[in-house]
Amino acid sequence: MRKHFYLLLGIVAVATVVWLVPLQAAVRPPKLEYQRLVLPNGMVVVLHQDKSTPIVQVELWYHVGSKNEKPGRTGFAHFFEHMMFKGSKNVEPEQHTSIVASVGGQANAYTNEDTTVFWQTLPAQYLPLGLWMEADRMASLRVDEKMFVAEREVVKEERRMRIENPPFGLLNELISFHAFDVHPYKHPVIGSMDDLNAATIGDVRDFYNTYYVPDNATLLIAGDFETDTAINLVNQYFARIPKGANPVPRDTPKEPMHTKQRRINLEQPWPLPAVVVAYQAPYNGHPDSYPMFVMSKTLSDGQTSRIYRKLVYETGLALTAFGSSSFLEDPGIFYAVALVNPGKSADEVEQALIAEFEKLRADGISERELQRAKNQFSRDYILSRLSIKEKASQMGHAEVIQKDMASADGEFDTFLKVSTADIKRAAQMYFVPERRMVMRIMPKGGINEVAK
Repeated sequence: MRKHFYLLLGIVAVATVVWLVPLQAAVRPPKLEYQRLVLPNGMVVVLHQDKSTPIVQVELWYHVGSKNEKPGRTGFAHFFEHMMFKGSKNVEPEQHTSIVASVGGQANAYTNEDTTVFWQTLPAQYLPLGLWMEADRMASLRVDEKMFVAEREVVKEERRMRIENPPFGLLNELISFHAFDVHPYKHPVIGSMDDLNAATIGDVRDFYNTYYVPDNATLLIAGDFETDTAINLVNQYFARIPKGANPVPRDTPKEPMHTKQRRINLEQPWPLPAVVVAYQAPYNGHPDSYPMFVMSKTLSDGQTSRIYRKLVYETGLALTAFGSSSFLEDPGIFYAVALVNPGKSADEVEQALIAEFEKLRADGISERELQRAKNQFSRDYILSRLSIKEKASQMGHAEVIQKDMASADGEFDTFLKVSTADIKRAAQMYFVPERRMVMRIMPKGGINEVAK
């Protein structure tokens, strides 16, 4: 499952009766046809031909995210996403996106806990240009002191705007920092101010030489192209880039299974108290992750979810309530959050949140709730296949995170096979007190508990 895809599904609260429509085999999306090859330097290439529109999607996935950062150097993966637009041997700083725009295309990038992805959507005839520019910055990125210092200030300002200034902007950081003991998922993708200030140009160059190498990269090409031509271009531009001098390190600390409930009490300069109930969750693609995703749709996704209905509509305990399921490459967390309404107590909200998890453990979900969740998933999965960009993203996720290209199609059937018994079993396994974290963040004092 792709985390960003499933979070997108949660944006829309469906208040219709789509659950009344039975699923039919005919709704299954067409199978993704692809060709996979590995270059001598270790770079994986996946090709998907789709001539429905005269465009191509070029995505380069580097298998490095915030979980690969060293202690005291958080934010490097995201910082390096920025640096990759600062020029290479044959492309001037900031020229990459302007060149793509000048031919009618789009280019951008994103970083998460597990990957850094650079993408370009281009008119089909400009495939050679897109491949050449990606190869150029893989092989010859400029990493100079002046550009490094300037871009560090840009990232720090991004952190202020997105995280530090908005009310409740630190919420996700506080949850992750306290939910994990040793795994790097405890640190924010954007990094901390202290670590960004401590970064040196030598650190940046080491990061580039370690992770931005062909044997840590997967190239996705989807759209209107001739296969032989695309393969020849890939070999021409990428095959001669040497692989990394050393194996890419994969020594991420493993988070131990928690055996005791933890309680965290914090203070932040926020207008309302926040109560969080979180549990350890399996990794993306684990057999239990599929019933747990269905549970997240029923329990905490949108205004029709159980938690929202109970805490907001029925009892008025919370101003709002929501949840998230962070299904990542390594085991993550499953949590729900409620902002306490004025005049109500954090004790009441905590008890109500835990009661919903306990009810799920005891009773599971109904067939009607299960059918509704499956229909929502099917609708959004099928609609996502209408976009060449989403097709490329699905294949990249299957190859890099799940390490199984067959899962790009197979997940659809896996979800439809989830039963109410599967959901009850998973709830009884994961939503137990010893795996639970209860966090209260009260609006007094302004104590900053974020990891430095």
